[in-house]
Order: sequence, then C-alpha cells, then structure tokens
Amino acid sequence: MKKSTPTRFKAKLLKTPKEYGLALSRLEEVFDSPPHTDKGQEAELLALLIEEYEDKHYKIESPDPIEAIRIRMEELELKQKDLKGSIGSAGIISEILNRKRKMTVKMIRNLSEQLKLPAEILIKDYKLNV
Repeated sequence: MKKSTPTRFKAKLLKTPKEYGLALSRLEEVFDSPPHTDKGQEAELLALLIEEYEDKHYKIESPDPIEAIRIRMEELELKQKDLKGSIGSAGIISEILNRKRKMTVKMIRNLSEQLKLPAEILIKDYKLNV
C-alpha cells in the first residue's frame, strides 16, 4: 500500500487573487498547528505572505484625525468634557470635534498623550465644515 505524503507548501510571494485564495485556504488547514512544527512554521509564513498581499491590494487607510479621536473616545468611554485638559473649553472641544476649528500643535501633543494615539494620525490634514 502506497503511503500518501503531505502536500508541501512552496513559499513564494502572492501575485494573483488565485494565489491569495489558495494561501488563505491552506492557512485555514494549518492555522492551529503547534508553532514549532513544520505546519506551524508554514502557518506563520503564510500569515506573513497574506498580510503582505493584503497591504498591497486591500490597504485600509487610517481614519482622519477627528474620526480617530472619536473612535478612541468611544473605546475609552470618554465624553467631550474629558478632553478639557487636552483641548480647552467645552466650546473649543465642540468646534474641534465638529470640524469648525483646526487643532493646534499643543492640542495634538496633549491628545496624543491622553488618548495614546500616534501623533502621525493626529497631524494629518482634515477638512473643516465651514
């Protein structure tokens, strides 16, 4: 009786949607393999290759600064008044969050620290509702 040998994965960059789909299918098969086994190593490699393909073909842009602030406030269960120390008065907070006023560098630094958001996100340009 002939013994069947497991299919070996050939590591290569994913270039087409078909290759991407095959890699996803294979990852499903080996995903729960112990990390120090051949299949576990294959799962790690597949995850990296899939991530690289997705970054190239399905890139998700980070939110604009105001949206990032709102998302983080929701995650931390903060109200507008909780930003008083970082931004200023209730009126200024409202103007910032309603896109009526731009943030200053000091506000960006304070918010970055308070909300643990990278300054790179907060310094991006955004449109005002004037």
